[in-house]
Amino acid sequence: CTFTLAGDVTAGGLPSEDEIAKDLENSDDTVKKHALKAAIMAMLGGEAMPRILMQVIRFCINSDDKQLKKLCMLYWEVVPKYQDMTSDELMQQAAGQHVSRKLLPEMILVCNALMNDLNHPNEFVRGSMLRFLCKITDEEILGPLIPSIKACLTHRHAYVRKNAALAVFHAHKLHGDHLLPDGSDLIAEFIAAETDTASRRNAFMMLLHENEPLAFEFLGQHMGDGISKFGDGFSLLVLELTRRVCRKDPTQKSRFVRVLFHLLGSESAAVSYEASWTLISLSNSPTAVRAAAVTYSNLLNGQTDNNVQLIVLDRLEGLQQTHPKIVQELLMDIMRALSSPNPDICEKVLKIAMDNVNSRNVESVITALKRELQKALGDDDEKSVAVRHLLVDAIHDCAKKFPHVAESVVGLLMELLSSTERTSFQVAMFVRAIIQEHAPLRATLLPKLVESLGDITSPPVMCVVLWILGEYTTPENAQEAFDDIVKEVGSTPFVVAEEPKDKPDVEEPKLVTKNVVLSDGTYATQTSYTSSKPVETTDNTPKLRKMIVANGDIFVAETLVSSLTKLVLHFPAADKARTAQTVLILCAVTKLAETNRAPNVAQRSSYSDCRERCSLCCRILLDPKTRDLLKPILLEDGKKQLATYLAKLAESAPKKTKKEDESKTAAQADDLIHFRQLKSMTVSGGDVDLDDGSDLARATGYDKASSIWDKDNSHCYPLSGFADPVYAEAIVTVHDYDIVLEILVINRTANTLADLTVELSTMGDMKIVERPQSHTIGPMDQKTIRASIKVSSTETGHIFGSIVYTDMVSQEQKLIHLNDIHMDIMDYIRPASCSEELFRSMWAEFEWENKVAIATSLTSLKDFLDHIVTSTKMKCLTAPPGEGDTSTFLAANLYARR
Repeated sequence: CTFTLAGDVTAGGLPSEDEIAKDLENSDDTVKKHALKAAIMAMLGGEAMPRILMQVIRFCINSDDKQLKKLCMLYWEVVPKYQDMTSDELMQQAAGQHVSRKLLPEMILVCNALMNDLNHPNEFVRGSMLRFLCKITDEEILGPLIPSIKACLTHRHAYVRKNAALAVFHAHKLHGDHLLPDGSDLIAEFIAAETDTASRRNAFMMLLHENEPLAFEFLGQHMGDGISKFGDGFSLLVLELTRRVCRKDPTQKSRFVRVLFHLLGSESAAVSYEASWTLISLSNSPTAVRAAAVTYSNLLNGQTDNNVQLIVLDRLEGLQQTHPKIVQELLMDIMRALSSPNPDICEKVLKIAMDNVNSRNVESVITALKRELQKALGDDDEKSVAVRHLLVDAIHDCAKKFPHVAESVVGLLMELLSSTERTSFQVAMFVRAIIQEHAPLRATLLPKLVESLGDITSPPVMCVVLWILGEYTTPENAQEAFDDIVKEVGSTPFVVAEEPKDKPDVEEPKLVTKNVVLSDGTYATQTSYTSSKPVETTDNTPKLRKMIVANGDIFVAETLVSSLTKLVLHFPAADKARTAQTVLILCAVTKLAETNRAPNVAQRSSYSDCRERCSLCCRILLDPKTRDLLKPILLEDGKKQLATYLAKLAESAPKKTKKEDESKTAAQADDLIHFRQLKSMTVSGGDVDLDDGSDLARATGYDKASSIWDKDNSHCYPLSGFADPVYAEAIVTVHDYDIVLEILVINRTANTLADLTVELSTMGDMKIVERPQSHTIGPMDQKTIRASIKVSSTETGHIFGSIVYTDMVSQEQKLIHLNDIHMDIMDYIRPASCSEELFRSMWAEFEWENKVAIATSLTSLKDFLDHIVTSTKMKCLTAPPGEGDTSTFLAANLYARR
């Protein structure tokens, strides 16, 4: 039972037994309620308080105050109801004999009061008392009340009847042979004449658990009338009965098929959901599974609650493993859930779609994805961007699996090259892979890329597009592509245009005051500002030139000169004019790099690389020998390296291993099975079964218990010493922005410690949101106390405090100072994974690149990388070097998150 009492009861400490007894004699019900709450709290803390029982019987039991009656019911639950056991009875109980305890004489008066409430003319009082009796387990108390409980079954009010059915169920379950031998027949007569849905449901629940044949008989009599009219609660019980009966006797499945199909169309989402998975668990026929899958699909599209949709999607994921063809038939209905704004739901739907897409439905799937992508293009909020990213990934997967649909989706994806940086870079990577793997599409895609140069705003995307144009443009179209790119670059040299000194004066807002008449007829003064029209910007500088000249992006400039050099090499004949134009651009880029106006440190440190790249391109353009030597490398090696990179990506992608897992043998059929319970209790020396640990591991499916122990033990902090009267230790659990302390407190003395409180304080950006409550701990007893701390940043912090308690023998208040708990930033970090595109976008956004010199005794790059990964609790996203790798340079990406 869970008690919810006001917190002001314990403010300033609990009153004594004499004070509570005196307050209970007060005529004011408010004072009585406060005293009764204090008595309940004290008894829950371990206090006996024997004098309070008679005071409650005398002054509270006959009150008409509803809240006081509820508190009395809580008091009856916690109060000791039996006399203390004698020494002889304790010895008999220790010997294993059954000892019948004697009821307190005061309980006779309590039973009389309970009976009065059961016969009360107010139906609320009767119903509340019947609900309270469902928590009483004592046969001596329930026995005298059975006639009154039976009489409540025929009460005129439905609230009393439904609680009476629950009370009968409770009494019959505990003491049916003695108190209610005819309970099942009584409820069978009751349910046959009952018209209230809640009362019928409670009665059927008793028949379901206590007399299954009677429940089955009642269901058979009313199966033709329609079960759904009996209410949702009754329908759920029918489904539970169906599962029970069919597990015991599978031949009974045919008798419930009509009921299950009828409940699939219930208006209640809970009933239709339960009916669906009940039907799947009982039958594997395609008709039944298809009907259940259709119900899941209707629930997915008919419910707006995100939790319901996620639960249904989990069921559909499980269904596709056993019946993939049926899920493929309903795939388009499932994909309608992509309209949800929740990224988690869209991710699950797309996962199901990608697992079930095939050559027959890929056209429909692509059409649905394109439609949802066009909808997502209209919104720029964070959720829409996340959904857009998932949709682009799904389209990319479909294009890789079915190349014939790539051409139909690339046109739409081209529009995303000018969207947010993350999505546009993802689309650029997708276009690059499509152009490399599907040569026939190059003639269509390359002109579209040239047209999109004027709309691209992201420097990384511009670099990818320029590289594609320089690498894959054919000799026939090289001159046209060259002219289009140079048009976007503009004239040389790259000089930033100065702003005009005489700017037009912008008119400042004017203050306007006027009198207005309000709705009630009074006058008021209204003040407002009038602003002038915004000045329209007339900057027509192309995006590519703005990136290079205005922003000083060295990486874009390097990619530009490399692409122009490749295009010149693609010319079918020598073109001196375009070659000279390329050389001028090379000189302008070199001069721009010398100005050192790059936006970040990484680009400012790349000046030497840019100069070497420009020098090499000049030599290729002006020296025929250098051109003949480097032309094959410059035009062909890029494609080969990209093909190798895409092949490695395909190998590293996770593959389905379901069939392999199913075919893997867990244990041989003729393996010896050890029954540890059947071994002899006397084991001779040396006769120790060394295979017990492996048996336990095979039985539980887990053989790394030591790692769990090490993980928990590493976050266990001793707060006090073993010599202290109270020993305390804390297990710290960090989850996102929450820290949970589970403090184990052990009383090492022979005295009872009252009002024991763990007082905690914090240093740093931490705040205690749930302070530990006071407890009373008996001699040599222990208690686990929880405390919650909210973290506002990942800075280092400290948790310190003390334990305050009162010794009940000496009545002295004592204090124990606790050791500090040091919370480090490493406690918040967890290894995680992310895509390469997302990693690069975050790296460019945060500009975290710093050079750190480290002195180490490790001589192997692989060992040093493993040491860094272990020390920083991060995950390496880059493939580690092989065993035979002797290189002296390594670039690795590490990722972790909170």
